[in-house]
Amino acid sequence: MAVKKVHLNSRDFEINYEILHPKNKKNLIILHGWGSNKEIMKQAFSEILPTHRHIYIDMPGFGKSSNDYILYTQDYKKIIEEFLKAINAKKDIIFGHSFGGKVATLLNPKLLVLLSSSGIVMPKPFSVCLKIRVFKLLKNFGGGKFYSLFASKDVSGMKQNMYETFKNVVDEDFSQNFASHKGKTLIFWGKEDTATTICTGEMISELIEDSHFYPLDGDHYFFLQHALLIEKELNGQL
Repeated sequence: MAVKKVHLNSRDFEINYEILHPKNKKNLIILHGWGSNKEIMKQAFSEILPTHRHIYIDMPGFGKSSNDYILYTQDYKKIIEEFLKAINAKKDIIFGHSFGGKVATLLNPKLLVLLSSSGIVMPKPFSVCLKIRVFKLLKNFGGGKFYSLFASKDVSGMKQNMYETFKNVVDEDFSQNFASHKGKTLIFWGKEDTATTICTGEMISELIEDSHFYPLDGDHYFFLQHALLIEKELNGQL
């Protein structure tokens, strides 16, 4: 493991990362989802594509990469882009799981691989809408001290700035970003995924012109079971 300092907009970010097969010329960059880290991605994909230099990254606020700021997805894109420049890594293939899928799409790699990506906004159940309204009302009277009672499990135990970051990114509509992406794209999805349902994957595939959609058995972390199949499909595109 290593750490690279990135300076962006008068802010410093220390990015924790790990590289496998460092002598290879082609890059495989792998971005985790919200609340996750590089270790689960390494667990899934470290044995595939040995012809590529694997770059596993803890994005700011996750794993061993700290973050003291309130960020947006565009900020994550800029930070990762600066990081890749700092380690001299071209964007040959980028995997993006869940929230990482949005960041990967903005990075515009030669080959984009989406794994149950977020970015399609679905209507919220009434119970969720009520929870949001109650939280906003309490916040007006008590500042941010109530946030731990109402926060999603995705931000459980996180600092206030990461909760604010979560609110910034959770309901982003990336439909236009997907539609404007012109690169080759492979989209893999868990059929039993309840965090980002399979219908949203089908919608993303419809929006990205040069894309192929692969529904696979499993939930939001389906890729832990299907790395070899994903590698097989990738090899057909390389």
